Amino acid sequence: MLYFNHISLKEGNHMATKKTASAKKSMTKKTSSNVTTVKAVSSKKSTSTLFGLKLTRSPQLGAGIAEFLGAFLLTAAVIAGQGQPIIVLFAIAGIALVVGGMSGAHLNPAVTLGAWATRKITGIRALVYIAAQLLGGALALVVLNGFISAAPEVGHQAAAYAQAAPTLFKATAIPQGKEWAIFFAELLGASIFAFSVATAFRLKERSAAALSVGLGLFVALLIAGSAAQFVGGTAILNPAVAVGLQAINFNSIWPIAVYVFAASLGGVIGFILNDLLTVESDGGRS
Repeated sequence: MLYFNHISLKEGNHMATKKTASAKKSMTKKTSSNVTTVKAVSSKKSTSTLFGLKLTRSPQLGAGIAEFLGAFLLTAAVIAGQGQPIIVLFAIAGIALVVGGMSGAHLNPAVTLGAWATRKITGIRALVYIAAQLLGGALALVVLNGFISAAPEVGHQAAAYAQAAPTLFKATAIPQGKEWAIFFAELLGASIFAFSVATAFRLKERSAAALSVGLGLFVALLIAGSAAQFVGGTAILNPAVAVGLQAINFNSIWPIAVYVFAASLGGVIGFILNDLLTVESDGGRS
């Protein structure tokens, strides 16, 4: 009897051990299935509801809208601030802080082309950015022009006191015979600015990157703007802002050559030069 009781106790313990092991396995399966479910949900595209309609959020579309808003704000700030470099510095630094986390805050087709040429963004994203930036610059002109049109007319009495009617700030026409001087001033300024933006892209701190972009634009406008002013012209360094400043027209090839081609070429040169110098400095450290 004692022998059989001893065997039955062993069998009972063995069965209890099996039950415990099977329970642990089932709990492990449940846990793993729960983890898999959480991962599957997190990998789905995020959606939001607006007035009962489900909207799928696209990162590329969101970045394009951010570039549109950023270019609109920058162009409006340049027009309102009469193109003063110190005002533009704080304006672009603030805008970069607002939209930098959404799109990288290019705000400039020349910068976008430089980023695309150095393979920092795809061609599709570059096209979305450029279209959004140009539309933002044009909208700033339309909106501010609407406020100017709604302003009250200046009467004869006000005109006698030299009170002029409000007008929008716009770029000076390219002086005849000085086209190449303005072209190279725009090219130089855009290269300086693009070089500073490419450097800012490498900074991890967002506030430092925004300040770097603002100071880079300040230096570029100071140098290129002074060079262009010597011959009676204007340096803009941004095709989207050039649209808002009414600098681009199709009566001559020079406005497009200066404010589109020269600025874009400068953007590409600035990014390529930054990449070359960064690679060489990295190699020197190693």
